[in-house]
Amino acid sequence: MAEHEVYFASERQLRIYKARKIITQVLLYGFLTLVGLFILFPFWYMLITSFKSTAAFEQEELSGKLVFYLHSKNFSFEQFQKVFSGNFSFGTFYLNTVIVAVCSTAFTVVTSVLAAFAFARVNFKGKDLLFTVLLGTMMVPGEMMMMTNYQTTVQLGWQNTFAALILVHGVSVFYIFYLRQTFQQIPNELFLAAKVDGYGHFQYLWKCMIPIAMPTIVTIMILSLMGAWNAYIWPTLIASGKNPVLKSMGIDHSMRLVSNGLMDQFAGEFTNDTPARITGSLFATVPLFVFFLIFRKYIMRGVSRSGIKG
Repeated sequence: MAEHEVYFASERQLRIYKARKIITQVLLYGFLTLVGLFILFPFWYMLITSFKSTAAFEQEELSGKLVFYLHSKNFSFEQFQKVFSGNFSFGTFYLNTVIVAVCSTAFTVVTSVLAAFAFARVNFKGKDLLFTVLLGTMMVPGEMMMMTNYQTTVQLGWQNTFAALILVHGVSVFYIFYLRQTFQQIPNELFLAAKVDGYGHFQYLWKCMIPIAMPTIVTIMILSLMGAWNAYIWPTLIASGKNPVLKSMGIDHSMRLVSNGLMDQFAGEFTNDTPARITGSLFATVPLFVFFLIFRKYIMRGVSRSGIKG
């Protein structure tokens, strides 16, 4: 009799445990769904507003109601025509931003990989002291170096050029530190074995360490690209005019990026045109969103030792 009671008690506890687990999962996924909808709501509103005519948007605004869906009768490409035509040089802003983001990201990755490898594997005098000094510079706010960088850039004649926008973001102490930590997780025996096989430093770095640390490197690429794409203060300070090099060749090319270019237009041509401003913001956001969707799996992998056992 006691055995049956124990059996039924265990079965009852199992059912209670399963019920609690189901309820917990339902509440958890319900909460995550609400958070996801809360985050996606601004993007959805930007998207549907971009396909509305100005008259339809003004009518909804006068009614005092926010409309979160798109009527077929209000569907229009009017905002796209405003953004990509007329005095609004959105195509130029896009081109400049892509060039600066890609080149500065590539430069940052190269300098971070080489410096991280040197601090992780190469032995030289004063390595620890130099690395400590570099880490100390992370305590200095970037705004304090803004005027120094500006004066240096102007003296070099780089104002309103791609060099000023690319090279200033070419070295990141944080990315060097981040990648160095990943390189140090790779067993030193692998480095010694590569030396026995006749590999030089650059061969070992290219064929062994970079493939293993690829998730971290791609994460650095994503963060660097986002930082360059969203930069506003430095481009506004150093690149708000015409490119002097291209101007000497008879090419009238603005050096504004998407960030400061949009703000200039928002304060000028589209001051009271909310749908056009939202459409411009949408096109400034979409590339980063697509880039993140493509490479998000590398962020999830983190800095674990991929493919290494023992």
